Amino acid sequence: MVVTDTLILPDTDAGVTRASDLLRAGQLVALPTETVYGLAGDARNDRAVAAIYEAKGRPSFNPLIVHLPTVQAAHHYVVWNDMAEALANAFWPGPLTMVLPLKEGHGLSPLVTAGLDTVAIRLPAHPLARKLLTVSECPLAAPSANPSGKISPTTAEHVMAGLDGRIAAVLDGGACPVGVESTIIGVYDDVPRLLRPGGLSVEDAERVLDQPLREAGKGITAPGQLTSHYAPGARVRLNATSREDGEMLLGFGPMECDLNLSETGDVIEAATNLFPALHTLDALAPQGIAVAPIPDHGLGLAINDRLSRAAAPRD
Repeated sequence: MVVTDTLILPDTDAGVTRASDLLRAGQLVALPTETVYGLAGDARNDRAVAAIYEAKGRPSFNPLIVHLPTVQAAHHYVVWNDMAEALANAFWPGPLTMVLPLKEGHGLSPLVTAGLDTVAIRLPAHPLARKLLTVSECPLAAPSANPSGKISPTTAEHVMAGLDGRIAAVLDGGACPVGVESTIIGVYDDVPRLLRPGGLSVEDAERVLDQPLREAGKGITAPGQLTSHYAPGARVRLNATSREDGEMLLGFGPMECDLNLSETGDVIEAATNLFPALHTLDALAPQGIAVAPIPDHGLGLAINDRLSRAAAPRD
């Protein structure tokens, strides 16, 4: 798919209409969600889904999340169960993705699931995303709107920096309020599994399910499980309390640093600031980014997951 000029569409009825027309024509549109910006294409259209992988440089074995407007729409594509019902009632629309068995005759492109017999689905809470889903009448496959493996985008400017000229349009809905991707929970058998921590805390999910979430197991079963992911150009060093030569320090809590995720030590604020802070520091081209320790509870679990993947050895 060849694109020469990427449009920036406003948060207006005309902008949503234009984005919907592009999606129905098989084009790609970046859209805001409450977590990060997603790169959307019609999940039923093989060429559109293939173009998502091409634009991002994403490995074809890494499945995509399908975004939907209603729970009723989800029933069309997946085999529903009691755990899914409980989680949907508590957390949809919102930063929760569920992986469920595909329903016979679902009509989704096989490229969406990367050959798996399950699919990841979510109902985003962002009003502009919900409006686009309703007006376009398309189930939207939408991974993060950035080159594969790089820092996720939380503004339209971040999207343009990575994908300008490679996609048809960006629907500009301002900054994303949550700031890290959705939590992914597998509910495809009798045991709920945490496939990726994210914007919904594990503690809240376990409270609703009244049981602990098990580990994901081996293999790629959901998006966001690659070892090296969410990475800036500079190397990342974790659990740092001071800078080494050539580094800039990303802080947490009261401390002297170059940029602070949350001076008060609030993990919710830190999650919102994580990707913008990495974009800001990476643009200054340090040799490395040192990151202060982050508590591993609540949204801190999602922050540490993203940072550990950002710090992982790269090919």
